[in-house]
Amino acid sequence: MTEARISPDTMRDFGTRVLVSLDVPHEDAALVADSLVQADLWGHQSHGLLRLPWYAARIRSGAMGAVTDPAVLSDTGPLLLLDGRDGIGQVLTERARRLAVERARTHGVGVVGVRNSNHFGTAMYFTRRAAHDGCVAVLTTNASPAMAPWGGREKRLGTNPWSIAAPGPDGRVVAVDIANTAVARGKIYLAKNRGEPIPETWALTADGAPTTDPAEGVLGVILPMAGHKGYAITFLMDVLSGALTGSAVGTGVHGPYEADQRSGAGHLFLALDPEAFGDRAGYEARVQQLIAEVKDVPLAQGFDEVFYPGEVEDRAEAANLAAGGVVLAEQSMTDLRDLAAETDVPFPVGDAR
Repeated sequence: MTEARISPDTMRDFGTRVLVSLDVPHEDAALVADSLVQADLWGHQSHGLLRLPWYAARIRSGAMGAVTDPAVLSDTGPLLLLDGRDGIGQVLTERARRLAVERARTHGVGVVGVRNSNHFGTAMYFTRRAAHDGCVAVLTTNASPAMAPWGGREKRLGTNPWSIAAPGPDGRVVAVDIANTAVARGKIYLAKNRGEPIPETWALTADGAPTTDPAEGVLGVILPMAGHKGYAITFLMDVLSGALTGSAVGTGVHGPYEADQRSGAGHLFLALDPEAFGDRAGYEARVQQLIAEVKDVPLAQGFDEVFYPGEVEDRAEAANLAAGGVVLAEQSMTDLRDLAAETDVPFPVGDAR
């Protein structure tokens, strides 16, 4: 039986129309919808349209503003600080990206901090854009509590993901986007939507016991990646994203699935212009060398190929586009249909194929 796929354009249009119905300006709504659909195309459905109902609920409650109107709090030239004033995370991060790239082209480096923001979806969405603009980019954020400090069993720190992306050869981009937990929390929600168990290395129950039940994992504690190292990294990402920018930290941050709570999330966007290092051609040659060396390595048992960072997402996108779209989890489809009814936006079931 052929799986039902929804075309990216249809998904984007639906997401945009839902957000516009909630008084989000069209340009901002289109950006948010595109960021979610792009995550689905990359194979990261944990950060795709699954999240649209959460955003809608936060806008309806007033916890997140439909209209994003940041204020500049500090501007030294290469460094700016924005107060997001509870605006939409994607819109604020895109503003930060544009400003960071603009300042990097002038000063060699551009740094933009954002306070009082919201969840912005997939960090790679923004760092890849900066890389396509010719800059090396780093983006950090904090998030609501999901991880216990190493040795503890209660949530105190977020997954606090971060991304680095850089221009590669032939218009390609090399990129990484990771949470500091064993898995992004959204992947546990996705497993719940699919009715699938999770590996017992992902999460603990509220009592501190390993679990394969995603529902218990959501209520419990997500384990750090690499043990104490993941804990230490997530702590410092909170320093960069929250403490440094004047945002909330630790248990003061609230997530996108908390409909009526101000997020308080903070972000830090760093852009570096390779031209400022005086050897753009050499930079490109060295990245090409890195790619060639990792691709040519003898393979370990059980592996057919080695990928450079970001290549898996590029291939997943190409495969989904060639197949005609994305297959969403059944529960995600149900949630989107419910959202369509709530916002009086027709759900595009006729485009499923």
